[in-house]
This record gives sequence, structure tokens and C-alpha cells, in this order.
Amino acid sequence: MTDERMQHGRGLLMQIRRLWSDRSGVGAVEFALIAPLLLMIYITVFELTIGLSISKRVTRAAGTIADLVTQQQESVSDSFLSSMEHVAQSIFVPYGGSTTLIKITGIALDAAANPKVAWSWDESGGKPHTTGNTITIPDKMKVANTFIVHAEVSVPHRLLMFMPGLIPSEMRSITISRDYYYRSRSGKDIACTDC
Repeated sequence: MTDERMQHGRGLLMQIRRLWSDRSGVGAVEFALIAPLLLMIYITVFELTIGLSISKRVTRAAGTIADLVTQQQESVSDSFLSSMEHVAQSIFVPYGGSTTLIKITGIALDAAANPKVAWSWDESGGKPHTTGNTITIPDKMKVANTFIVHAEVSVPHRLLMFMPGLIPSEMRSITISRDYYYRSRSGKDIACTDC
């Protein structure tokens, strides 16, 4: 019986050595370990690319809106400002942008370069800033007796595939916001007739 046990032990030891030296499945095991990491990196890069593209479009939308408003000679109207929603939506094609939030504010600077709200408008027809109130603007924009248009654009962005199930749903939505300040092209104040 001891001879059988020794042969059985040797056979078991030989099988363990053969299994240890067998390299036929190493590539598959390595791929199985690395593939999830590579997939996560790919998805993250995809998400960053989409996010950066949307961020560029938000910046372009804010700049375009401020530029269009400052090109007006003497006044703008509520209907003209409402058309800025269509301008923003056209910039966001093909990403959508139907929930774009837009605020446009006319800012008059007096002889002492104090900025005061002349008028303000948002896409819901409200007034985000109270007329006559002092407003904060960048120091480089403070030039006496000038008029500035401040355009703010915000777009909610939902991350498409970034670690679904691993992060809470409230962290999968971010808001990308940009703003632009432009001086009036004519050098005169731009009134809003019905804001």
C-alpha cells in the first residue's frame, strides 16, 4: 500500500509541476486582467472628449450672444433677446441644448466707472438682476462712460457612460457655464425697450 501511495503522490506532484510550467493560457488571463482597465480608460477619454466639445460650444454660444447684442445700434427688444435661444441651440447641434439657460445683462458704467445694471433678461422672461443695482465686473472692463453686455450661458450635461452603477446618479450630471463681457460697438448705451 505504501508503494501505491508513493506513486500516487509522485503522479500528483508531476501534475502540479506540469500545471505550473504550462503557459498556454497566460495570454487569456493577462487580457482578462487588463481589459476592464483599458475599457474604463477608453470610456473616460470618450466622456472627456464629449464634455470638452460641449464646453467649447457653451463658450462659443456666450461669446456669440454677447457679440450679436453689442452690434445693435441703440436698443434691443424682448423678442430680439428671445431669438438668442435659437442662436444657442444652433451652436449646440448635434449635441442638443434645448435646456440652455441664458442670461443677458446690459451694464452702464458712469463717469467714475461704477457698473450699474441698465437692464437684464433671461430665457424665462425674468430679470436675473435688479435694474439700478451695482454689479461686479472684471476690473479690466471698468472704463468710464461705457456700456457693457454680459452674456451668461449654462448647459446641464449628463455623463453618458462614466462608471454607471459605481457613482451616485446626482454626480452624473454637471452644469457647464460660461460668460462673456462685450463693450457696445457704437460706444453708446443699448437700451432694452421692453425688458
